[in-house]
Amino acid sequence: MGLNEFIDTLNAEKGYSPHTCRAYRIDISEFIEFTAGEGISKKKDAEKRFLKQLASIDKHSIRTYLAYLVKNKKSKRTIARKLSSLKAFFNYLVKSNRLTANPADMIPFPKLEKTIPRFLSIDDVFCLLDSINTDTWFDKRNLAMFETFYSTGMRVSEIEGMDMDDIDFQNQMIRVLGKGSKERMVPVGKRALNAIKEYRMSLKEYYIPVFVNKRFSRLGSRSIRRILDQIVNACGLNVPVSPHTLRHSFATHMLDSGADLRGIQEILGHQSLSTTQVYTHVSMDRLMQVYDKTHPRK
Repeated sequence: MGLNEFIDTLNAEKGYSPHTCRAYRIDISEFIEFTAGEGISKKKDAEKRFLKQLASIDKHSIRTYLAYLVKNKKSKRTIARKLSSLKAFFNYLVKSNRLTANPADMIPFPKLEKTIPRFLSIDDVFCLLDSINTDTWFDKRNLAMFETFYSTGMRVSEIEGMDMDDIDFQNQMIRVLGKGSKERMVPVGKRALNAIKEYRMSLKEYYIPVFVNKRFSRLGSRSIRRILDQIVNACGLNVPVSPHTLRHSFATHMLDSGADLRGIQEILGHQSLSTTQVYTHVSMDRLMQVYDKTHPRK
């Protein structure tokens, strides 16, 4: 019972995505190699040594590793993620009767500063989307894809995984398979749906994935990001834009226009309302800027 078995449970029992499973593997492998010490040439040998000395790993061992991360100038957010991975891994080892207690249980997470999500103004979003040509089926695909991003607030992995059967054109809804294989229904606007129709009509054959590459197989997340970078550079936006920026922009603009916070939580697929509440900070910051500029007696 080791790392491979733990990763298998994340995939099979919890439905974690390949990207999430890969992140867990990297985080835990780094700790295993650190704990195994020097003189190990192969990762497999490091895990064998780690499992042999498993009983001796305690809170001090983990604190020593966290101190090493701090010394190497890892961010608090990175350290918190790695600690979370270790807690989950040790919980698995306890349940598998390899350990009697989780040595990471009593170690607190570093206090993280709340970061305000980066988002585009409405004018910038319109500039971005209106700059996309529709001369070829590639162009039509790109327009349909980024209209869908902004219309729904979906994650890049969710856009990648969309199939044609997921789209209800009549009721303007998309079935989305989100984190942890949790399914939700997301409303989508007519502009995005019309763009999808135009793009799909330009293809000579029917394909199950909504967005396909030049080989007509599913367009991957990395390619989506690269395409967005090219469009952003071409239209002259002097700000960094990622697929997640479009997701943040969707949520911020919806909230600014009076949407209910719980409704936005449902659409975004956030498990906790506190995750969605970060967008209220964005709106409050903007409200205070307007107040400071316009109120006669500040």
